[in-house]
Amino acid sequence: MLQFLLPASGLLYISRLDEHMRFSLHHYLIAGALLSGAVMAHAQSRPAVVELFTSQGCSSCPPADTYIGELAQRRDVLALSFHVDYWDDQGWRDRFGLPEAVQRQREYAKILRLPSVYTPQVVIDGRDNFVGNDRASIGRALTGTRGGVAVALSVHDGDVLVDLGEQQPDWAARQKGAPSDVLLVAYLRTAVSSIGRGENAGRTLKEFNIVRGFRSLGRWSGQKQQYRSRVDSFPPDATDVAVLVQPVRQAPIIGAATIALR
Repeated sequence: MLQFLLPASGLLYISRLDEHMRFSLHHYLIAGALLSGAVMAHAQSRPAVVELFTSQGCSSCPPADTYIGELAQRRDVLALSFHVDYWDDQGWRDRFGLPEAVQRQREYAKILRLPSVYTPQVVIDGRDNFVGNDRASIGRALTGTRGGVAVALSVHDGDVLVDLGEQQPDWAARQKGAPSDVLLVAYLRTAVSSIGRGENAGRTLKEFNIVRGFRSLGRWSGQKQQYRSRVDSFPPDATDVAVLVQPVRQAPIIGAATIALR
């Protein structure tokens, strides 16, 4: 509006200045885009890893199981249900319960300085702890993108191949030279269970991304490396496999990927 109050020369000056500013801004935007591309070329986005510790014997767990099913539909989330077995003496034996799940949850309790283990519990990226049915807090924690090491999965001639790229200098500095465990998680995409006894007696539970096998493929120290595992070594009901790259002593997760087996 002010330009209509200026003489013709003033209008010309503003016009030329505006043209110069547009020219400069255009070049700054190009430079910024190139710089952003250079940064992204050295980063690998990864899904958020959501680990639910749950049990068929826990009456508070079904809403958390349902939420995991919803999160499993998101491409930016790797949701996994670890069924613990310490509820089994309450009247119902969880057919998916794993001692490895209890061991992993107890280690998180020590790392996160929790007074005890509990269900339903959600741990995100090995870093943040939530009550498993607290949708609002979990949802907020899942916003934004996550960087990490490059993890590529493929299935070839009955083997699952895991290829890890070379760790970038900035990531190596963050880990302070600590190696990482390469963890293989075989899981069942969905299951329906009729519960006969215990706190959920008479209910039919639908469960999602149920961990059926969990083991280490070895250590990774930041160099380009390949690991492999036979598909026939997984539990027969496993439909998918995930790989987590997690610095030793269950530090925050730095890499994750998943692939369907069938």
